[in-house]
Amino acid sequence: MSDQTPPRSFSEADLKDLKERMKLIADADPNQYHNELSLKRYLRAFKTADAAFQAILKTNKWRNEYNVASLTKDNPIVKKHMEANKARVLRHRDMVGRPVIYIPAKNHNVNDRDIDDLTKFIVYCLEEACKKCFEEVVDNLCIVFDLKEFGLSCMDYQVIKNLIWLLSRHYPERLGVCLVLNAPALFSGCWGIIKGWLDENTSSKVTFVNSEEELCKYLIPDILPDDI
Repeated sequence: MSDQTPPRSFSEADLKDLKERMKLIADADPNQYHNELSLKRYLRAFKTADAAFQAILKTNKWRNEYNVASLTKDNPIVKKHMEANKARVLRHRDMVGRPVIYIPAKNHNVNDRDIDDLTKFIVYCLEEACKKCFEEVVDNLCIVFDLKEFGLSCMDYQVIKNLIWLLSRHYPERLGVCLVLNAPALFSGCWGIIKGWLDENTSSKVTFVNSEEELCKYLIPDILPDDI
């Protein structure tokens, strides 16, 4: 069984400060509410109560302006990308109970996509996976990139940049592990570029899996779909 990455620490004084600030805001506007586990994630990511507070306010504003609540399975954009099998939140979890987002790279073509629509679909997947978290036990996600049949037309740097931005700004500390399966040799150059965009904490969560034996440390291979 794979070990979880130890969470970054924060001070209890900062948590108390952040909770007091957020109570004032949420009492005036309940839509601003974040539970204690969410506050802890922001503190671990942004390090101080002040920075975490500002980041939460920005996330709340973004969620409202981006209309995240509209990104449901019935949304036409979401339905289109689900039918194209661009990604799927799996029914089963990984070995430590994390929800799994499975992304088959072969179904993506950088020359045939609308970046705004695709980003909305990514947000939908992140939202659905987060809803599946048993937060008191494990509150982060497993993202699986399957590079089987990968070609350079599948490589979309802007999509990856958008995903990194979303995870760092609006879903902080939600990434538990990112598994890269079936990576061909030509992907090594792509990874060299992508790794430069990641901080040390995030890049340490990316694991290249080269065999079924290695994959079994993280999840049961049978949970991965064979129909997309």
